[in-house]
Amino acid sequence: MSYIQEQFFDIGANLTHKSFESDLEEVLFEAKEIGVKRMSITGSCLEDSIQAAEMAERFPEMCISTAGIHPHNAKEYSPEMFSEIKALLKKEPVKCIGETGLDFNRNFSTPEQQQLSFEAHLELSIDGNIPLFLHERDAHEKFVEITSAYIQQMPKSVVHCFTGSKEALMKYLDMGFYIGITGWVCDERRGTHLKELIPLIPLERLMIETDSPYLLPRDMKLDNSTRNEPKYLPHIANKISEIRNESKELIYSSIYMNSLDFFDISI
Repeated sequence: MSYIQEQFFDIGANLTHKSFESDLEEVLFEAKEIGVKRMSITGSCLEDSIQAAEMAERFPEMCISTAGIHPHNAKEYSPEMFSEIKALLKKEPVKCIGETGLDFNRNFSTPEQQQLSFEAHLELSIDGNIPLFLHERDAHEKFVEITSAYIQQMPKSVVHCFTGSKEALMKYLDMGFYIGITGWVCDERRGTHLKELIPLIPLERLMIETDSPYLLPRDMKLDNSTRNEPKYLPHIANKISEIRNESKELIYSSIYMNSLDFFDISI
């Protein structure tokens, strides 16, 4: 199946990962050839955020980036270090704050460290009216508790890589969040419940991402050692189109335009 006539926007690709060191340009070229015209390179710590901004500056027609501290790395947060994150936001291609949020699944940083870092990101976003790229895993109640204190002032925000329950989804939608869907929906072991939830997401709040090099869509039957890449994003979009009772043209164009609008990018 060819996707070449369509346009796609990968809102979350971890292209600073070491697996992309030797062939980044080829990865971008192959993605563009299949219709992935835009992508956001995720910053998950200060070093990655700096590198993501540099990558986006090298490929400005295709790439933007985020700047932030993933909850796994929240133990690294300090006001001094965060001032460097803040400085990155002055760069033209850095369009979003994050990845930030809460992850109580592994607790690489303590819940207290995560909350301190998360609140700093929320306040920075509000001060600059800059969108947020949010992460939540096994922390729904605390995540809602923290964001509820800021929600009236928060700019556009996306809960990326959503894999949660119907209750969580409906709460996030009620709070006004966009929802990012990954290849998790293509996983017959863990993602089948998303088939019931994706049709509940208003089309104007839906975006897609690969989370490369992670979350390779299992139903593509690729070798398990294969890294995920932005070029596989159209497969995720096609899966969503199979689940929703809307035309592919409407779904694809809406998701793409949602993404441009979210990051405040002109066509």
